[in-house]
Amino acid sequence: MRVIIISGIPGAGKTTVARMLAARFERAAHIEGDLADTISSSAGWCHRRGRPRMRRTRSSSCGGRTSACSRIRSRVLVFPVIDDVVVAPAVLDGYRRRLRSRPLLLAELVPRLDVVQARDRDRDKHVFSIWRHLDAQLQTSMPHVGL
Repeated sequence: MRVIIISGIPGAGKTTVARMLAARFERAAHIEGDLADTISSSAGWCHRRGRPRMRRTRSSSCGGRTSACSRIRSRVLVFPVIDDVVVAPAVLDGYRRRLRSRPLLLAELVPRLDVVQARDRDRDKHVFSIWRHLDAQLQTSMPHVGL
């Protein structure tokens, strides 16, 4: 079974799309947040230098920090749908290394910045001004990667 990553900058609609996709399958798990930090801060690839973290979470849907990737690899989660900000090839390569036993699909959500800014205005926590630079990074670093 595949692993799908729904990516995009904050406010692009990752969580909404990931939840809708996971809901379409009987045995799927939506894994929300920055999974790279959730897995383990000592895993090497998941400590992202030069990029501030949006948040650190413990994912109850996949068993917490240290077992998230191993549970995905061991097929405990039949169809994992991950939403994460993947705007650099190194981050995607980290997922590929850690989840090498399962085919990995990447879908990048790339709405216009004015759409993202409007979505941000409707949220309780406004982050557009902090994260808007990731759009340029995504466009430059990964222009033809994923769907």
